Amino acid sequence: MALTSLVILAASASLHATTPPEVGTTAANFKLNTLDGKPVELKKLMAEKPVVLVVLRGWPGYQCPLCTRQVNDFAKRAEEFSKQAQVVMIYPGPSENLKAHAEEFLKDKSWPKDFLFVTDPDYAFTKAYDLRWDAKNETAYPSTFIVDKMGKVTFAKVSKTHGDRTSAAAVLKALKE
Repeated sequence: MALTSLVILAASASLHATTPPEVGTTAANFKLNTLDGKPVELKKLMAEKPVVLVVLRGWPGYQCPLCTRQVNDFAKRAEEFSKQAQVVMIYPGPSENLKAHAEEFLKDKSWPKDFLFVTDPDYAFTKAYDLRWDAKNETAYPSTFIVDKMGKVTFAKVSKTHGDRTSAAAVLKALKE
């Protein structure tokens, strides 16, 4: 089991989530890795500025076109985000070939230099945050959270369908409130 998975499993053991994080609750810390192996830890990011967590469907056996649309929407507004928050996109899936699938997902996308893209091998984060969509050809509920510098969730949107994703405009508006 990867070290990242162990860290997330430890977090999930203390989290005991029965529902995904809600506005006003404290976000559980996590550590995931970027594609080049650099660790990303929530508590370190939020020490600098609010964090926007965008949980994608990741690898349900194909590249999700709605995830691509959502990522492109956020990427177009990257400059606005960089002034207000750190954006972290989370790509869940089975650990086998996850890095290759994530690299394929990012191919041909204009990835903003200030955005972080991390993988969630074997759904450790997804399960800890109670976002696992445990159905055939599914991975995670598409979700977006804003976590302030104190660790409180100030915005939460969990979609129980493929669509109904949070737009970049809605997140930017919530950051200003």
